[in-house]
Amino acid sequence: MGLFERWLSLWVALCIIAGVVLGNMVPEVFGALAAVEYASVNLPVAILIWFMIYPMMVGVDFASLRHIGDRPKGLCITLVVNWLIKPFTMAALGLLFFEVLFRDLIDPQDARSYIAGLILLGAAPCTAMVFVWSHLTRGDPTYTLVQVSVNDVVMVFAFAPIVAFLLGVAEIVVPWETLLLSVLLYVIVPLAAGAFTRRALERCGDVWEVERFIARLKPLSIGGLLATVVLLFGFQGETIVANPLIIALIAAPLLVQSYGIFAVAYAWAWVWRIPFSIAAPAALIGTSNFFELAVAVAVSLFGLNSGAALATVVGVLVEVPVMLSLVALANRTRNLFPAETVAGSLAPERGAV
Repeated sequence: MGLFERWLSLWVALCIIAGVVLGNMVPEVFGALAAVEYASVNLPVAILIWFMIYPMMVGVDFASLRHIGDRPKGLCITLVVNWLIKPFTMAALGLLFFEVLFRDLIDPQDARSYIAGLILLGAAPCTAMVFVWSHLTRGDPTYTLVQVSVNDVVMVFAFAPIVAFLLGVAEIVVPWETLLLSVLLYVIVPLAAGAFTRRALERCGDVWEVERFIARLKPLSIGGLLATVVLLFGFQGETIVANPLIIALIAAPLLVQSYGIFAVAYAWAWVWRIPFSIAAPAALIGTSNFFELAVAVAVSLFGLNSGAALATVVGVLVEVPVMLSLVALANRTRNLFPAETVAGSLAPERGAV
């Protein structure tokens, strides 16, 4: 991990402080930025989010999908946890915390907005940072790429229906046109652009050109994330000053979700006796979130000043320290799992189902 990735939570925290301070000092500036929108999409935030998402999509190698059947158990865990468990447990925890446990602390209308943000986080599996977590646990890099590529393909088709269903369960009005536009803008178009760029770079004949290109874009990606945090917390500055406890309240269900999902996936991998280099990334990819997408869709669906947008940004603050603690836990328990016969091997599993 580079300097910015290692201390991402610190930079996010500093940007949160800067955003809140600036939002209260120069609210007219943030008001003017909030007004720059088209079809319910705020253009400054959309540009920044594209800076975040595009480099990640260049890193997705769809050629790796030919390995889709090499490790069916690990892929099964990834897909079931990400699409059949995680979105629904996040929605359930959001309802439990904000409509039961915290109901006397939060206005009901605000509570529904925070629940919406949590649902968006839960339905967006990680695309980029999972490569970092996999590397820190010495996970199989090729199979991690398989998992991410398959998740991205599934996300194109499943994200909008799952989000719409869960928002409906939570009795939140779903603006379908805006939701589908968000999926187009922040999933399909960047994914296509990333695939086109990767193909063009690979035609150069240098296998390292893609990695060098992504490395050059990394400061742009992180800068886009941090600038987005400043903007979103600037838009929410007055609300946060009036109720500073809200950050901790939003973080509570996110923490329970993160450690709970990791426990489910990791225990499942242990029961199936999956090698550690597959088990650790399979559990970590389900725990981590594609928070850039969640932020983008929350802003498009509910607005810059919404509780949903605030909840997705709090997810950024929570994610890095939580994931680093889970990486440490996985590394301390690697001896509980079978070891690879050959490092990085993608030989098919015995008795694979």
